[in-house]
Amino acid sequence: MENDNIAVGLDIGTTKIVAMIGRKNDYGKMEVLGIGKAKSLGVHRGVVNNITQTIQSIQQAVQDAETSSGMKIQEVVVGIAGQHIRSLQHSDYITRTNGEDVIKEEDIDRLCNQVHKLVMLPGEEILHVLPQDFKVDGQAEIKEPIGMYGARLEANFHVVVGQVSSIRNVGRCIKSAGLELSAITLEPLASAKAVLSQEEKEAGVALIDIGGGTTDLAIFKDGIIRHTAVIPFGGNVITEDIKEGCSIIEKQAELLKIKFGSAWPGENKDNEIVSIPGLRGREPKEISLKNLSKIIHARVIEIVEQVFMEIKNYGHEEQKKKLIAGIVLTGGGAQLQHIKQLVEYITGMDTRIGYPNEHLAGDSDAETTSPMYATAVGLVLNSLESKEKSSLMKRFPTEEEIATEQPQAETENDETTDEETEVVKEEKRSKRFFDRWAEKFKEFLDNAE
Repeated sequence: MENDNIAVGLDIGTTKIVAMIGRKNDYGKMEVLGIGKAKSLGVHRGVVNNITQTIQSIQQAVQDAETSSGMKIQEVVVGIAGQHIRSLQHSDYITRTNGEDVIKEEDIDRLCNQVHKLVMLPGEEILHVLPQDFKVDGQAEIKEPIGMYGARLEANFHVVVGQVSSIRNVGRCIKSAGLELSAITLEPLASAKAVLSQEEKEAGVALIDIGGGTTDLAIFKDGIIRHTAVIPFGGNVITEDIKEGCSIIEKQAELLKIKFGSAWPGENKDNEIVSIPGLRGREPKEISLKNLSKIIHARVIEIVEQVFMEIKNYGHEEQKKKLIAGIVLTGGGAQLQHIKQLVEYITGMDTRIGYPNEHLAGDSDAETTSPMYATAVGLVLNSLESKEKSSLMKRFPTEEEIATEQPQAETENDETTDEETEVVKEEKRSKRFFDRWAEKFKEFLDNAE
């Protein structure tokens, strides 16, 4: 599968592992060519805790995707989450030797690399260094410093940190499943790619991705990611509470939650009852739907309050940091009935359910456009975008090549050179941030054996 136009996303979740094959159609929308799903057995709260079982689940999901698409999968882009992920704000600066020269991309790279060398806690590794805004010689709130004059370049960064061992374990599972790892992305960033519009990111929005084992949060303002957090519980704790509260097995608890569950107890009347088959010839069990929604309600409130606390930590109450677009809910947990109303009631913020159908081709089936596939869709979109940028890079000469061209050729192409150089610069800049992950990860894998 060498096609530049095709990408594979692998979402390693606590409840399920999804492999999705997609490509861009003629209208720039993503077409899902194949999808494979397997029950995730070796992952707990987003972290691999059984290598063998995880490898088997990955192989099964990949095999299903290959069967449904008729293609062979060789490399994948993977999402990473888990309770070990944390983020911090950091400011750093460099002093340039010659303030008479304009600021180039190399200066920004030097500043980012300096942040990558920050000393972390033992066993932790910096995953993403995301510049937020720049200062040039004390002039603040600069979004794009390239091309400006200045001796001191300063920036605020959002730094995402994770445990080396957890990341290596994911890499090991991919390798052992016979696949190549092309890139790795923080899952909330992938989900945001699939369900948020650029207007929402500009206005200020909090994306809440309620998965099985973790609830991921990503906050955007002025089009830039401002805060990320991973809360170490999700839909599985709701199922666990139903299992304990109603004295039934996990499978039945999950079905009850999906079919009859509601996050708002007032919706169910006292006489609404559902009958559950007993185990091995035992009498059937009758469960009141009002009690069921009370159990769900209590746990959902706990999850939402934890997320709201993170939104407050970001500083949502300050006028400059206000999230005008409110909250977008996605992930499997967003399918719970009346959860939108409950989130609005607790936070007082406008809320909508995020479906990944905005970027998908019109003929996509209903299953693919479900919120539970948001991360997988986002991973494929990120990978396709990265491949497009790489092919554009190959098409245009680099700055060095342009500089060393013969003067004669320069005069012939005088009109287009500047334009091409600008495109190259832009492509190089955006590609650099996106691909730094893959390079760091290859280093991990080399040392992982």
